[in-house]
Amino acid sequence: MTLSFGDCEINLERRELWRAKRAVHVEPQVFDLLVYLVQNRDRVVSKDDLIASVWGGRIVSESTLTSRINAARTAVGDNGREQQLIRTIPRKGLRFIGAVHAPADDNQQVLAADLPSDGIHELSRPVLPLPDRPAIAVLPFTNMSGDPEQEYFSDGISEDIITALSKLRWFFVIARNSSFIYKGKAVHMKQVAEELGVGYVVEGSVRKSGDRVRITAQLNDVSTGSHIWAERYDRDLADVFAVQDEITESIVAAIEPQLYAAENFRARRKPPGSLDAWDLVMRALSHYWRVTRQDNVVAQALLEKAIAIDPNYGQALGVLATSHTFSAHMGWADMATVHPIAERAALSAVQVDSEDPWAHHGLAYVYLFARRFDDSLAEFELALRLNPNFLLAQAFYGVALCYCGRWEEGDLAARRALRLSPRDPFSALYYGIAAYAQFIGHHYDEAIRLSHEAVRQRGDFVGGHRVLTAAAGMAGKHDVATAALQELRRAQPNITLAWIARDLPMRQNADRAHYLEGFRRAGLA
Repeated sequence: MTLSFGDCEINLERRELWRAKRAVHVEPQVFDLLVYLVQNRDRVVSKDDLIASVWGGRIVSESTLTSRINAARTAVGDNGREQQLIRTIPRKGLRFIGAVHAPADDNQQVLAADLPSDGIHELSRPVLPLPDRPAIAVLPFTNMSGDPEQEYFSDGISEDIITALSKLRWFFVIARNSSFIYKGKAVHMKQVAEELGVGYVVEGSVRKSGDRVRITAQLNDVSTGSHIWAERYDRDLADVFAVQDEITESIVAAIEPQLYAAENFRARRKPPGSLDAWDLVMRALSHYWRVTRQDNVVAQALLEKAIAIDPNYGQALGVLATSHTFSAHMGWADMATVHPIAERAALSAVQVDSEDPWAHHGLAYVYLFARRFDDSLAEFELALRLNPNFLLAQAFYGVALCYCGRWEEGDLAARRALRLSPRDPFSALYYGIAAYAQFIGHHYDEAIRLSHEAVRQRGDFVGGHRVLTAAAGMAGKHDVATAALQELRRAQPNITLAWIARDLPMRQNADRAHYLEGFRRAGLA
């Protein structure tokens, strides 16, 4: 799809911006910001909207936001003084005011969306109240193939997403029979939300041509009218059921972290007195995903408040156990001090809610650092059976496999997490885990490449700096090793060979000696 305005064209599929028939290089965030403004040109977009859509709800400084807006203006030949295309509305936000031309099919779809369902003014149903959990409706995906015989495929994709989302018990998912009443009807998203009592709507389309299929999906926040997440998948259709499973897994894996981000963003706008246990956990997860020492401390405080409100909140207890263990894993806290706290929280989580994936993830992580390796692997596997799309458990299962010496399986687990959710808030950790697996396998160049990507995404990620230091040391790349060790000492000032030998739970003595040798060659004492 191409959007045109003035002498500019945006190709959404190729993620390209052209101006005066010349390609314009823009950073990915600037491109996303520009597309979001163009697609929402019918309204004023607030800064909160931009942060939620472009940055996934993460905290962004005013200077960063301003620089991206200025870059978007420059890319399309506009500036802050003239504001011919991107206009600042004081104390409100921004609006794209240029005349945009889209392909005829897309314009027709937009016009159709404004018509009443089937051209008939139906009696409006009563507005349902929102439940106490994020409520989601998955609408039937539109069959764009022009072949009525392909309805089964688009319906199957929709049904599989409903089923997979329903496994995540902290979401309220509308049943198939309710959401499918809108099949073939042009209805407003707001109408769907009011009639089904949901805050989020998933919609999409399927186009099958020969042996290829294209599926698009997007997650909408009804309260703001904005897209939280959208993706397109192009696949061969050799096995219809395998394609169905792969796309469903990818969509669900991408939707879950985006929902968390959206809920956290909403929670931060509430006055503190109205925050319930759910909001506190969502805020805690947002901090936890930032992978910093201070944010981890903040997350733990929020989780303690959530547990004080609801002592039987399995997810809160599981995340608390995970957070404490992670803090020691990163070298931010003493393992001997935090392990009893984490163990109590994890055991309580499983006791109060044995079906919560976070509970078993927390216990698995605790068992790993207690050197109960078989128990740890079993708990990670149980967490993944309860929620096959729980990517944090998938990745940390990879960590446990690596610490057990099963690096090839650990590498597959980390890469599976990256494949299913490349935009996950924890993707830097997934790269770091894959890098560690490659280090154990003596593939130092690949370990260095993956570690560089991990620290590029999160400059303070201790695990990425560790693997980069050891891999560069073993590869004989002394300049890289020296720089990496310097960054590692900045991120983890207490790092020593003795700490690595004592605190990292490696099952095989040979793997421990190998890792320590990499650090020795890099200059760590």
